Amino acid sequence: MDKGVPPYRYHLQRSENLVTTPEATRAGFIALALEKNRLATPYVNEARALQEAISEAKTPADVLNNKKIEAALLAAAGLSDKSLIHLSEEDKEEAINRLVKDFLEPAGEKFVEELIFRFLLTRGDTLGGSIRNIGGVLAQQKFSSFIISELRNAKLRYKWQHAITRQWVDMRDDDAEIERSLRGIYWERKQQPRTLVYNFNVPLIKSNVDICLLSVSYNKLDEKREFANSYIALGELKGGIDPAGADEHWKTARTALDRIRQGFKKFRPIPYTFFIGAAIEQRMADEIWDQLEKGVLANAANLNDPDHLKSVARWLCAL
Repeated sequence: MDKGVPPYRYHLQRSENLVTTPEATRAGFIALALEKNRLATPYVNEARALQEAISEAKTPADVLNNKKIEAALLAAAGLSDKSLIHLSEEDKEEAINRLVKDFLEPAGEKFVEELIFRFLLTRGDTLGGSIRNIGGVLAQQKFSSFIISELRNAKLRYKWQHAITRQWVDMRDDDAEIERSLRGIYWERKQQPRTLVYNFNVPLIKSNVDICLLSVSYNKLDEKREFANSYIALGELKGGIDPAGADEHWKTARTALDRIRQGFKKFRPIPYTFFIGAAIEQRMADEIWDQLEKGVLANAANLNDPDHLKSVARWLCAL
C-alpha cells in the first residue's frame, strides 16, 4: 500500500460506498436463519432420541424408571444445565416427580408429546442464549476468513488460537473452517510479531475491544497487554444486520472507539482505530466518512462487501 494514500481510499470513494444494500440485508437475514437452524440441529436430534427412548412407555410413571433419560427429564422440568450445578440429587428427583404429577399425568395418553414439547421449550431457551450474539459470531468468522486468506496469499505462516481451549495451533494445509473456532491469529511481519485477537481486554481503557492487533508474540499477550506500545490497531466489529438496530450499533461502536482514543491520548503513537459494520445506513455512513476524512478513524468497511474486507485485511496484515 502507498503510504501517501489513506487505507480506506483503496475501497471507499464516498460515504455511499459504506451503505448496506437491500440485497445485502436480505442475504444477511438468510445467513442468520441458516446458522440458527444449524445450531438447533443437536437439540432436535436430542428430542428425537428422547422420543425413541420413551416410545415403549405405557404411562407417565414408566419414565421415572428410565435413568438414561434423567437429563432430558430435568430439562423438560424446566431446569437449565447451569441450574443443575446448584441442585442436590433430592432436588432433581423432586423436580422430575413434579413434572410427572403436574404435567405428564394430566396429559393422559398424550404424555409423550407433552414431555417432548416441554423438553424442547427448555432447550429452545438454551439455544436462544447461544444465538443472542449470533450476528457478532458470524461477523468474526467472516472477517477471520479474509485475514487468513491474506496471510496465505502473502505466504506467511501463522498460528491460531482455539476459542475454547485457548491453545495456539500451528497452521496446516487443511485449515478449512478454522474461523468457526478461532479467537486469535499470530504471524510475523518483517521478523516482527503480530497477534490479532478478538474480544480482548485492554487494561488502559478497562474494557474489551472487538478486534485488537498487537506487536506482541502470542505467548506474551498477558504480560504485554498493559503496555500502550503493544497496540497497533483497535477496531469495533458489529455484525447485526437489522437496519432498525443499525444506528444503535454505530453509537455503541463510536462510544467504544472514543474511549480507546481517550485512553491512549497521552501515548505516542496512538493506535489506529477502525470500524466494520454489517448494517450501515446513509446517516451513519456520512458520520463515519467524516471521521475518516478528518483522520479520526483510520479505516472503515461494510461487512457485506468482500472488496472492503479484502482491503482492510490487507491493511492490517501490512501494519
